[in-house]
Amino acid sequence: MTTTPSPSATPDSAPPICDYEGSGYATDFWQGKGRDYEDAVERIALRKLLPKTGRRAAEFGAGFGRLTGELAGFDQVVLVDYSRSLLQQAQAHWGRDSRFVYVVSDVNRLPFAANAFDGATLVRVIHHSPAPLTTLTSIRATLSPAAVFVLEFANKRNVKAIARYLLRRQTWNPFDKAAIEFVRLNFDFHPAAMRGWLREAGFGTGRTLAVSMLRLNVLKRRLPASALVGIDRLIQPSGAVLPLSPSVFIRCQPLPQPNAVFASQTVVPFEQLFVNPKRPSSTLSRDSDWLVCPDTGERWPIEDGIYNFKSE
Repeated sequence: MTTTPSPSATPDSAPPICDYEGSGYATDFWQGKGRDYEDAVERIALRKLLPKTGRRAAEFGAGFGRLTGELAGFDQVVLVDYSRSLLQQAQAHWGRDSRFVYVVSDVNRLPFAANAFDGATLVRVIHHSPAPLTTLTSIRATLSPAAVFVLEFANKRNVKAIARYLLRRQTWNPFDKAAIEFVRLNFDFHPAAMRGWLREAGFGTGRTLAVSMLRLNVLKRRLPASALVGIDRLIQPSGAVLPLSPSVFIRCQPLPQPNAVFASQTVVPFEQLFVNPKRPSSTLSRDSDWLVCPDTGERWPIEDGIYNFKSE
């Protein structure tokens, strides 16, 4: 077991990445794998926390597009993932019209301008990050001042972990604020630590939901998914007081930047969406099937409708 940096730690400029390239994530983990309950309650949480409409939303860690439909109220949805193969699956499902944009990118070094999005989600992703502050700071830089950002994280202080600790069936303390790495690049976080990282990254936190409280095989074997979903819907508001579920959803909004003279509320047009991830002040221009940085000459390919920043 290892720990991540404390909430006051300096952001890591290049944290390691959990790469799902070539994996069977959709078929091996979701489709037909008895996770109808988890899928349903995550959708319920997003519907409670996301705005009904918006200009452009980013689904960071979109994977094969499982939750993309929950962003249907936005005019445009940008699906971002480090795995091109997963985005190809999402593209096959959601199509290639201009409403959906597919971008291969490291979430810790995003190729998007400031004010790119007025909505964003990060679900089942930050538990792979050894540097949560880096991840959250990267996302914050792309959002408009009035944006809504919905974060989901794996909760270290959940009922099952507390019970196991009190019964001495696990050694790590769920009440300790240090993150726990239970498998390489798989972390559980304490809610207080996550809120600390959010504040440091420039987010204010709002409504919090306790999700997937009934994620126990014994319950899933004995109760139908519809019953579990109905009970979970009633439990979710308890997150405002004391989230004890394995998954926690938080509605966040950017805090005003202390040194900002003027912060535009307008989402940038698509022509100004992409920037050099290493030089955010440089807006990229399109040249056939490439995005080009006018300042450095660097180029990133557009491959079969997918913007690929993984090949830099």
